[in-house]
Amino acid sequence: MIHDTGASLAGRAGPYAVFRAEDAERMSLDCRAPARITVASRDREPSQAYFILVGRAAQALAGADPAAAEVLALKLHQASLLANAPRRGSSGRASMLCEIGPRTDGLREDLTVCRVAPRTGLSRIRRAG
Repeated sequence: MIHDTGASLAGRAGPYAVFRAEDAERMSLDCRAPARITVASRDREPSQAYFILVGRAAQALAGADPAAAEVLALKLHQASLLANAPRRGSSGRASMLCEIGPRTDGLREDLTVCRVAPRTGLSRIRRAG
């Protein structure tokens, strides 16, 4: 995660790791199966650098194409803004949920949150025909 995103490890507790990333307010990894990463911003409309970070996190966690995951995060964010509701999608090997605040959970100060997990049901073996 550190290599692919440029983030630094801020702490670890049990199955959770928290990172410092320049382009996000909060970045945390839940290592329990299936692993998932949460990237949060206090901005309702974060800069492009935030979406690049989400794409890199999708690459690190799920092996997704970072540019395609970045575009997906931006599209889900825009759809969430319009619908005022969470939006879900997938890009290659990554599944993503992006939502806009205000929130009432532990991320209540964050206005934009994207969660990335490996996409389930994909075989690593390519079948002929």
